[in-house]
Amino acid sequence: MPAKILAAFIVALLPAAVSAAWQTVAVEQGKRVEIDRESIVTEQGTTMTAKGRIVLDKPIMDAKTSAAYRIIEIESRYDCAERTHATLKRTYYKDEGETLRQEEVRSPFEMPVRSGTPDDRLLREVCRPKGSALGTQAVSKTLDKVNELSGDLRKANEALVEQAVRKDLQRLTRQSAPASAGKAASPAPKKDSAHPAATMSKPAPGTAWSYEGSGGPQYWSRLRPDYATCAAGHRQSPIDLRDGIAVDLEPIQFFYKPAAYRVIDSVRQLQLAIYGGGLMVMGKQYRLMRIDFHNPSETAVDGRLFDMEAQLVHQADDGKVAIVAVLMEKGTENPVIQAALNNLPLESGGEVAPPGLTIDASQLLPASKNYFTFMGSLTHPPCTEDVLWMVIKQPQQVSPEQLSILQRLYKPNARPLQPAFGRIVKESR
Repeated sequence: MPAKILAAFIVALLPAAVSAAWQTVAVEQGKRVEIDRESIVTEQGTTMTAKGRIVLDKPIMDAKTSAAYRIIEIESRYDCAERTHATLKRTYYKDEGETLRQEEVRSPFEMPVRSGTPDDRLLREVCRPKGSALGTQAVSKTLDKVNELSGDLRKANEALVEQAVRKDLQRLTRQSAPASAGKAASPAPKKDSAHPAATMSKPAPGTAWSYEGSGGPQYWSRLRPDYATCAAGHRQSPIDLRDGIAVDLEPIQFFYKPAAYRVIDSVRQLQLAIYGGGLMVMGKQYRLMRIDFHNPSETAVDGRLFDMEAQLVHQADDGKVAIVAVLMEKGTENPVIQAALNNLPLESGGEVAPPGLTIDASQLLPASKNYFTFMGSLTHPPCTEDVLWMVIKQPQQVSPEQLSILQRLYKPNARPLQPAFGRIVKESR
């Protein structure tokens, strides 16, 4: 009998031995954050490198490969004295041991580590003296349970706050209904099904999405099965920002700096791919991926559209997207737009990577960083939802000459306004 018990004990230990290199440091809604302590290496002084990973509860689609991944392994550099970290390499896995793709970060940038975040837990593990690892697993299990319970409490609090806000909105709507009865109502954006063209025949197979004609916005959901959200989604962008709830929003921490870039003529619009910089908001860090330019603006404020809109698209290590939108009106010349025009590809669909030149995305931002925020989607197919939008309230300027060149090169490339479906919009007060 003792022999059988011993054998069962050994068998039970085998799976743990295989995955023992990965130690859980934080558990949040939908994901688990782990570190490989054996990968920790001292580079110089207080600078260390280590591998961590994010294990998602549910796979998400990778925009680059159109395949799903569930694990993101991240090699990072940590400065224990300055409390910063920089991502060096990411590897995406379909599942354990199934590599999807790998990418090197061309220009790693240092991001401050905020207390209480998963990055803070990783930093503490990386910077922990080697001799103090005794009892780490027991402590880790306790901390994981605390994280799990605090996460549940946070979700419950957020649900209560949202419920209270919705009740206040309904009350305000009922109170203001009589006063606004005599005013002309703003035309509500129509859904695709309400568009006259929606009753027309399905676009020809292989039709590419565009902003007009048979590939226009009213047809996007019919072009491909994975574009169905463009019509079926209830958190689509852009929207008209009105009746926002004025609150003390957390300031966005921008970490933009001069970085190498590529100018891309995507045929539909002008884009800039940026190799450096990012932001932090609500305890989450996002790296800057690209800047898209739209004319006229896609976002409206109290029914008003602007001459242009610059959308700074960011992505977190777990694949979540955050977009900072800067509304633009005619005025003085914008240095970022001018740098893009100076290096515009000579052929449609081309790309140019100016050797030795850098661009500073912070030059797109106005002095005031107050903003509107809401949950929305990408404004082009596949119209993926669960995108965090932050629209800067103060418009920036673009010169009439710059605007004229962009209008000559690109036809209007703004998606029509979408129904809000009762979404909450907050704004800095």
